[in-house]
Amino acid sequence: MAYPIVLAHGIARFDILRRELEARGILTDITGNDALHYFRNIRPFLQQHGFTVYHTNVSFAASIEQRSRELAEQVDALCARHGKVHIIGHSMGGLDARHMIVDIPGMDQKVASLTTVGTPHLGTSFADWGLSNGGDELIRALEDVVDLRGFASLTTSACQAFNRRAEAAEAANPVVYQTYASSQEKYRVLGPLQAFWQIIQNFEGDNDGLVPVRSQLWCAELVSDGHRKRVAQHRFPIPADHFNQIGWWDVREWLAGQNPVEYERAIQAVYLRIAQSVSGIA
Repeated sequence: MAYPIVLAHGIARFDILRRELEARGILTDITGNDALHYFRNIRPFLQQHGFTVYHTNVSFAASIEQRSRELAEQVDALCARHGKVHIIGHSMGGLDARHMIVDIPGMDQKVASLTTVGTPHLGTSFADWGLSNGGDELIRALEDVVDLRGFASLTTSACQAFNRRAEAAEAANPVVYQTYASSQEKYRVLGPLQAFWQIIQNFEGDNDGLVPVRSQLWCAELVSDGHRKRVAQHRFPIPADHFNQIGWWDVREWLAGQNPVEYERAIQAVYLRIAQSVSGIA
């Protein structure tokens, strides 16, 4: 029987208020189909195609060490029932999973595959720019209110350091890795992301509004001490910004002549392709 799919969300999940209200019993998703979830309608779509799918929930923007420990606890609980899991991690969720697999003993034996979507494996120049333009001070100023240390893990230097440290373990472990990347034209990127898009474009070229394409793609191969492991690199079949990648769309898609229903289905088809591609991994 195929292992379940685990959807791991990124940093600063924008549906945090909905999640908290649901946890307190104040709000329910009246559509009953995850239409307001971070991964918009992805889980029910995959379930309709016969896959067992779970969501995870880790700290809003805490350090990657804390987020990866929390992810490990949730994966552990699922593995007690299913043996192993396949993880699809969006944005920082992909980095959380990589850190978990490398740094927490035994987790590399519990993850059959990791697929990352829009993950800044090489960091993002937007994080570099943000931290060097007051971000560090803001993180310290708010530390008693909200933990935002996770943003420091998204800089190019932090990601490069982790990549160097992790490559030997990632090349040798049994986990199958693959990446999905996308980009979008500036005028079609979600409004608040357009300034970020320009910053990244200036430094690193094509991007999804938060992460450059080359960072999303990571690397084609992991090599260390006689071990060689291919990392399958994929591109979205349609243009997509960072929020489009998880099923969300806005009026810009409509204004560009894109049917919103068809657009959402095209995004869902990417996740179905991922689920089908990993379903045979033992």
